[in-house]
Amino acid sequence: MRAGRFSSEGTTPLDIKRIATRGKEPVEVRLAQLIESIWSKKSTIQAIGVAAPGPVNPKSGIIYKAPNIPAWENFPLAKYLGDIFNVPIILGNDANMAAVGEWKYGSGKDHHDLIYVTISTGVGGGIITNDQLLLGSKGLAGEIGHITVLPNGPLCGCGKRGHLEAIASGTGISNYVIAQLSAGFNSSLSDAPEITAEIVAKAAIDGDELAVKAYQRAGKYLGHAIAEYLHIFNPSIIILGGGVVQTGDLLLVPFHQALKRKVLTEEYLVDLEIKIAQLGDRAGLLGTLTTVRDCIPK
Repeated sequence: MRAGRFSSEGTTPLDIKRIATRGKEPVEVRLAQLIESIWSKKSTIQAIGVAAPGPVNPKSGIIYKAPNIPAWENFPLAKYLGDIFNVPIILGNDANMAAVGEWKYGSGKDHHDLIYVTISTGVGGGIITNDQLLLGSKGLAGEIGHITVLPNGPLCGCGKRGHLEAIASGTGISNYVIAQLSAGFNSSLSDAPEITAEIVAKAAIDGDELAVKAYQRAGKYLGHAIAEYLHIFNPSIIILGGGVVQTGDLLLVPFHQALKRKVLTEEYLVDLEIKIAQLGDRAGLLGTLTTVRDCIPK
């Protein structure tokens, strides 16, 4: 978890701290302690913005389900923090906030319709349409990683099958390799002490057939998913972020090939920009900062 304190203007944090999510205390207690550690005693704090994982409702301030924080199910995080700090709490999904950050300050500047996808341990993202973050009636829109691309496919971390996240994420890539090795596929990875997306990427660069196949598969289904989003939202730019994208052509060549095959008409691709995210870990902070500023009365 990371917290930054910002002035009413500017994007450089006045203070920033980072701690492990888990510890002896419950996660929400650790979060409150983290905020307290950068709280200003010399100036007035106007509001707190929180970018949280999983389906969240910005209107009610409730986290419906955080996959990696079991205790945060139907958890009223905004009320919890509001009772402690007595300031407005603005809650948003972490991938949505990163999308806003890239839109305002990163690769998406000057665009009005964009799709941001982050591919790392999982797959998340956010959609800007007509200069508005797409939220839906409960704030649950834009779960890009949970579009079904392979019916009856591998089990996703959310408990459903065939989602993009189960195939194209770092976890999906490593799980695929592990399953193929268990089925007897011959690979240089057979004797690896552990299988991670990074290790698979290195093996792919060295020409390992199974490793190359894992990334080709991930890129293919990423292309399938993005094609469906192009059909629905017709953005002017796709922004790709996250560690898995840093493998470059291993993922991106099959992605582009699949995207071209799957679109209804190549007109969707005319003038479409596809860029790598610029802001890294800063995207979520800056997107949350922007959202908070928009919510504070001028």
